[in-house]
Amino acid sequence: MASLPVDPHLYATFLGVMAVMAITPGPANIFSVANGVQRGKAGALLGVVGMNAATLVWFGAAALGLGALVVAFPQVFRIISVAGALYVAWLGYRAWRGAFSTAAQPDAPAVKMGRSAIVDGFMVQIANPKAVLFFTAVLPPFLDVNRPAAPQLALFAAATIGMDVLSMSAYGLGGAALARRMSEPRFRKGFAFLTGALLLAAAVLILSRL
Repeated sequence: MASLPVDPHLYATFLGVMAVMAITPGPANIFSVANGVQRGKAGALLGVVGMNAATLVWFGAAALGLGALVVAFPQVFRIISVAGALYVAWLGYRAWRGAFSTAAQPDAPAVKMGRSAIVDGFMVQIANPKAVLFFTAVLPPFLDVNRPAAPQLALFAAATIGMDVLSMSAYGLGGAALARRMSEPRFRKGFAFLTGALLLAAAVLILSRL
């Protein structure tokens, strides 16, 4: 197993967490809906290209920062990993809390529509606070300090971008239909409850592997 670029168990857990985070409504997915409604199918897909270009920028920064941290301060990195696992658990708790409340819809991104769907998509994702939290809190627990960081980050990037492309495209192309379903209280509560359960389970799995 040591010859593999990633820990199979951690990677499987990451895929589950990433799938949940990719489909959970947030600035990127809400932008995809608005972009699809205003610009049509082609504009929606161009916006997805822009958002994932920004994700590549974030992964490049993570490769430099996290890779150096793993090598220089493995114990500090483990502490950050535990904090990240607890953050995933907090996300699950917050989702459950939202399922039993009458919380409002997620806030729409502040970026206004410009002339270029790609540029708009890039700006939404590069300024997305969820992206900052993902790379500083969610990603570190899944890196194995006993393996080279670069191959792991490459595989995590492939999974993240692949799932984001599917999710953002579905939101953009589905547009109004998805927006209507998420506006239904019963559907939204059920979705939030399932999301919370999956995230809490993932946090337990992460902590058990550290």
